[in-house]
Amino acid sequence: MAQCDLYNLEKKKVGKLELQDHIFAAPIKPHLFHEVTTWQLAKRRQGTASTKERSAVSGGGRKPWRQKGTGRASAGTSRSPLWRGGGTIFGPHPRDYGYPLPKKVRMAALRSALSLRFQEGKLLLLDAFPSPEGKTKAFVKAMEALGIKSAVVVTDGENLNLERSARNVPWVKVLRYNGINVYDILKHEHLIILKPAVGKIEERLKG
Repeated sequence: MAQCDLYNLEKKKVGKLELQDHIFAAPIKPHLFHEVTTWQLAKRRQGTASTKERSAVSGGGRKPWRQKGTGRASAGTSRSPLWRGGGTIFGPHPRDYGYPLPKKVRMAALRSALSLRFQEGKLLLLDAFPSPEGKTKAFVKAMEALGIKSAVVVTDGENLNLERSARNVPWVKVLRYNGINVYDILKHEHLIILKPAVGKIEERLKG
């Protein structure tokens, strides 16, 4: 099993932790990163763009002029797409941009992302991250003491004070162990995992 040093908030080594090789020492597969991040970003798209076609535009019920004899091109409605104020031809409508991706692919990509941070030496295990008051100032000070400017912090469950103290810090994202994902790991330079969350991550990815 791979071993990783365990630190406290003062960045003092307080022990070692064994990590499962098939999760934190898996082969790095960049093509899976591309597949999964593309899938994640597609799912996040709102897909709310909408336009009105000629049948949905108000007005235009009366024929603008008679069919023949005026010297102008014939017209049946002022809501024609050719007219100003008319409908839109083949415009966008609300849709879901998401698409299915096999669970095996998603899990393999996540194991690969965790292994990448471990191999780079940018995986930091903390014994705890106490945040009794949920203050942003205290959180930023703790991150500065660790020498980290961009990170995902993974907790073992609900930690409202920690989540509250980090929500206004743009270069940090706090995730619960069941919300850890490839896109956020790759987007941030460091990965910080609290000790209680390690076992839960390994349990989630054991397949």
